[in-house]
Amino acid sequence: MAERSRVVVITGASAGVGRATAREFASRGDRVALLARGKEGLAGAAEDVRQAGGTPLEIPVDVAEFEGVDRAAERVEEELGPIDVWINNAFTGVFAPVSQIGPEEFRRVTEVTYLGCVYGTKAALARMLPRDRGTIVQVGSALAYRGIPLQSAYCAAKHAIQGFHESLRCELLHDGSGVATTMVQLPGLNTPQFEWVLSRLPRHAQPVPPIYQPEVAARAIARAADRPQPREYWVGGSAVQTILGNRLVPGLLDRVLARSGYSSQQGDRPPPEQSANLWEPTDRAGGRDHG
Repeated sequence: MAERSRVVVITGASAGVGRATAREFASRGDRVALLARGKEGLAGAAEDVRQAGGTPLEIPVDVAEFEGVDRAAERVEEELGPIDVWINNAFTGVFAPVSQIGPEEFRRVTEVTYLGCVYGTKAALARMLPRDRGTIVQVGSALAYRGIPLQSAYCAAKHAIQGFHESLRCELLHDGSGVATTMVQLPGLNTPQFEWVLSRLPRHAQPVPPIYQPEVAARAIARAADRPQPREYWVGGSAVQTILGNRLVPGLLDRVLARSGYSSQQGDRPPPEQSANLWEPTDRAGGRDHG
């Protein structure tokens, strides 16, 4: 448990891993800034934080817009205090073969998932570096190392985050900075993203099994924030197997995924009827908390 109440910023905080992570830090009594697009989801996450014992601050923002992210960071420091931990978790994706994903859709996934991480990091660094303290946690995936079929845009963005993280870590080490960064590589998780992401699959999209609960990821992210010295954390046996397997036998994995990658990412149900969240939050249409 943390020794004092910290100020923690979480992007993509309205659902799934972000929301579970918000509850995890709130249970320590931390002040938690919740960044996401959907107002209803943010309100639900804020109530979760209050019930868990933390202090929430809801900030509607699209992480694909740097000015909005920077203003959010300024507001956090004005209302909650200096930022101790910044967690880049926001993302979106498209489930479809490369040939069925439009150029504008690739651009949007890249802007949210990769550039959103860059913008959040830049906003955090602008405030942490002058104080020479703070921790930035990049929420990654085993897919930051291993591309799989039907998720090319998401995999490419996670690969980009991995390279960005490594460059930043080297720079901070070179400067002897008191600011730390680490990355948490996650397995397949049971989150609402598979109801939300744009999918052109004939059946309902799902993570590649085994499927973990988001609280597993939240505990790992909190641990990484407490101990950011390791360059990254691998969460779940499947993530470890995927990353190591790709290092040892990447060609074999190509063939295995060619055979099983389509079926393992689809369930038995038809695709969801609600709109995708690629361009706008899903609660804008339904007016309720989907998280």
